[in-house]
Amino acid sequence: MKTKANIRLVPGSEKTLPKGAKLIGKTKAEDRVEVTVLLRARKPLPSLEQLCGQNARPLTHDEFREEHGADTADIEKVEAFVAEHGLSVTQTSRAQRTLRLSGTVADMKAAFGVTLNNYQVGKTRFRGRKGGILVPKELAGIIEGVFGLDNRPQARAHFHLQRKVKGGLSSHASGAHPFTPVEVAKLYNFPKNLDGSGQCIAIVELGGGYRTTDLKKYFASLGIPKPSVTAISVSGGPNSPTGNPDGPDGEVMLDIEVAGAIARKAKIAVYFAPNTDDGFLNALKAAIHDTVRRPSVVSISWGNPEKFWTDQAIQGFNSACQEAASLGITVCCSAGDHGAQDDTDDTRANADFPASSPFVLACGGTRLTESNGAIDSETVWNNRDGWATGGGVSDVFPVPPYQANVNVPKSINAGGRKGRGVPDIAGDADGDTGYRIRVDGFNTSSGGTSAVSPLWAALIALCNQGKGGNVGFITPRLYQLSAASQALRDITQGDNEAVPPGGGYNAKPGWDACTGLGSPNGSALLAAL
Repeated sequence: MKTKANIRLVPGSEKTLPKGAKLIGKTKAEDRVEVTVLLRARKPLPSLEQLCGQNARPLTHDEFREEHGADTADIEKVEAFVAEHGLSVTQTSRAQRTLRLSGTVADMKAAFGVTLNNYQVGKTRFRGRKGGILVPKELAGIIEGVFGLDNRPQARAHFHLQRKVKGGLSSHASGAHPFTPVEVAKLYNFPKNLDGSGQCIAIVELGGGYRTTDLKKYFASLGIPKPSVTAISVSGGPNSPTGNPDGPDGEVMLDIEVAGAIARKAKIAVYFAPNTDDGFLNALKAAIHDTVRRPSVVSISWGNPEKFWTDQAIQGFNSACQEAASLGITVCCSAGDHGAQDDTDDTRANADFPASSPFVLACGGTRLTESNGAIDSETVWNNRDGWATGGGVSDVFPVPPYQANVNVPKSINAGGRKGRGVPDIAGDADGDTGYRIRVDGFNTSSGGTSAVSPLWAALIALCNQGKGGNVGFITPRLYQLSAASQALRDITQGDNEAVPPGGGYNAKPGWDACTGLGSPNGSALLAAL
């Protein structure tokens, strides 16, 4: 029997209901629920300072599992607790430090001290909870998080679809116009003699899907063979096209087509998961610890303001990004599409997560125009209609060591907090100067910082091929590059105020909270690395 003396709150597990949530009924006691329990590491993960060190060596998957995976004794203790409450263990991973559990709502309530109800916000229905998660005190130091009891949507896609055109890919309009990914890579001087051979790019998706027929037609229009694309289902998430280009299909196709057009011989592994904190975390961990496909870089174009995450979810996801850095895997994350506010309903500035994790490469957005095949101008992406690059100062993470000397500003919010600056780098994101893609039978142009993540992931795959090894946790190294390397193009004009009078951050020489260190000069970056 549980008493206050023998139970403990899982730190950071408290949840509140979203604004406007309407109770529509109790969740049936006999309904089945699947959750993921995250355990502590057998040995603490390498710290940010250690990973930033010049002598940092990526671990192999075997080394990581044995040194930093879950302890078998911890697993056995949790399994005993699970059995006591009638729950089933459906999957265990020492490397990922997770146990996947299945059971009824009644059993989950008894095990974790939660009450589950059904709610609705707008047209979205979800199973939700309020308050925290409770576990026996003997497991309090072992269990770091329990995910999946609440299945509200956790993230949104950071893409901005411009228009749909039936038939062939639309021709260039006068003035500012969208490009094919190949044209963007050329403008950014990506290495011409590299094609991503021997690399695997992982893409995390939280809904939607792709059709092979669309991919074949798209790549044929570019004169490029369709790359190898594999769908991996995580936590039951399928490759399931909705038929709506404005929905998650638009994100999925943008990611695949940008990455595949630039690193055309790289394998593309798409990890589909439900759009929940549980699904998102499991998809990232599945990609990082995939010893079959072995991705060298992960592209994530989904996120949400830090305020919409529980502390346990932020810490769990951040530790997964830390795992990737320890394994020499680069994680690229889009910085958001609604300016410094990152939320059209808020005038307060918010950093987007997971882009604000210090273990990732945060990707901001620019407006790119060309003349005679060369860059004519590049400024901060801001359409002045609520669509603009994310960027700002984290409310969660302190200034990381690699940003110590780039003058990250104080937050524009009251109190002027000093924190991790977002983004680290940038690339073409304005829908008017964005990417020509094909989705659900339509040819269209699309932008958003969603496009910048697969753009940089493809560049990193090319660099990995050129180096003959992973660049890995590249973020600190980018801050160490000299201006003489010309590896990054400094963006000095524009701002990311998207929800007046909320305010924003201004571009300036050097790092700024709109476009970071700037956009890439791919060949110069490879040479500098």
